[in-house]
Amino acid sequence: MSTSPSVTELQVENFTFPPTVKPPGSTKTLFLGGAGERGLEIQGKFIKFTAIGVYLEDSAVNCLGVKWKGKSAVELTESVEFFRDVVTGDFEKFVRVTMILPLTGQQYSEKVSENCVAIWKSLGIYSDAEAKAIEQFIEVFKDENFPPGSSILFTISGQGSLTIGFSKDSSVPEGGKAVIENKLLANSVLESIIGKNGVSPPAKESLASRLSPLFNDCGVDSEKPQS
Repeated sequence: MSTSPSVTELQVENFTFPPTVKPPGSTKTLFLGGAGERGLEIQGKFIKFTAIGVYLEDSAVNCLGVKWKGKSAVELTESVEFFRDVVTGDFEKFVRVTMILPLTGQQYSEKVSENCVAIWKSLGIYSDAEAKAIEQFIEVFKDENFPPGSSILFTISGQGSLTIGFSKDSSVPEGGKAVIENKLLANSVLESIIGKNGVSPPAKESLASRLSPLFNDCGVDSEKPQS
């Protein structure tokens, strides 16, 4: 049985991500892997839109540590494969997207859907199941509005179901608004944040810098390269 790693809270802008959280639709308590903002440079000025926290199940440390123990934070940050392993790992993840600037549900869901579909089509893995999942995803957000301080909550199970919840403040509801059973969509929501072209490089750096020492402290032997 894995013990919960000791981690600190993180502050992004005016929002504090606590060290642990029990996500909507989950019986587990997850630890804060990392956090950072998402922003864009507009007319020479960097505008921050959202603060994003990524939480992981305790078992993630041992699961990932087997392969990545001994790697520095810089090495992890620069590794596309490492973040792919985080996204596809057989453990629960939770993502909290908190608004710095206001956003409508329609704006958010359409942008995420657009990114997901483009990636799937480029890989030749866009099927009727994914098209249906995207329709469900857009429908969940249709009538939602997100003022500053409110959050979109994603719980991603180890099996790949996606629970979507909303919060108007720093609280986390017990249940979500909807559950979508599509592993590709569930993984893509996280990959869009920390993957190869992820929208939050600061969240990626934060994850790498916090997980690297946890791997070194965990009781697993790293994989030895083949001679």
